[in-house]
Amino acid sequence: MSLASLACAVGASTASAAELELQGSRLVVSGTLDGSAIQEFNERLGSGTVRTVVFEDSFGGTAEAAGAFADAIRASGVQTEVRGQCMAACAYAFLAGKTHRFGYGLQVNGIMLPVAARPTAAELAVRWRGDEAHKTLADFTPAPNPVTAAVVTTAAATTAEAPAAPVEASVPPPRDNWQPEHGVLFTASPSLFGRIYNTYYCDGTQGRDFSKCERLPDADPYKLGVLTP
Repeated sequence: MSLASLACAVGASTASAAELELQGSRLVVSGTLDGSAIQEFNERLGSGTVRTVVFEDSFGGTAEAAGAFADAIRASGVQTEVRGQCMAACAYAFLAGKTHRFGYGLQVNGIMLPVAARPTAAELAVRWRGDEAHKTLADFTPAPNPVTAAVVTTAAATTAEAPAAPVEASVPPPRDNWQPEHGVLFTASPSLFGRIYNTYYCDGTQGRDFSKCERLPDADPYKLGVLTP
């Protein structure tokens, strides 16, 4: 039931840019973390009135934006909370909170943390704790092409011999190499006996049918540091 609800939520989502809404001391962030709202986000946190950042149904974004949101959250010392679904970029920003928790209510909460490969039990135990969570962003950020001395010399010689070719007005940035549906999925579903927590590894081939993901035993999100008490 949890995975079916999650699939419906993802299926109904649209790739809209991030939207911010201040609700008292809580700043609600929804939509895609594409960097378009980072300036406003920094200003909101800089005001000192925000105590908790609530990510609500945020279905992805870029690694660069994830790092920018995470840096702002970490610097301000606010708490973070997920209400509904939080995927990829959202999940890494969520982990930067002083405390990071699932919201209360009858909704199914879930976070999808992208991975480059299936993590071992030992990797799971430390991967998303403290600074380690932020370091893993480097796995998904394309490295710039190094400029060697030979390339510089050749370019200088070419410039001296011939007029420079026209330069493109804008060069598209390198794409992140993570897949939005490849990662470790943590879910919490309401029940008569409290919330039920489950963890899955999704290799990306399942698409939005998360029932095909592999359930991971002994992967309690509290023990792994993904959620804090």
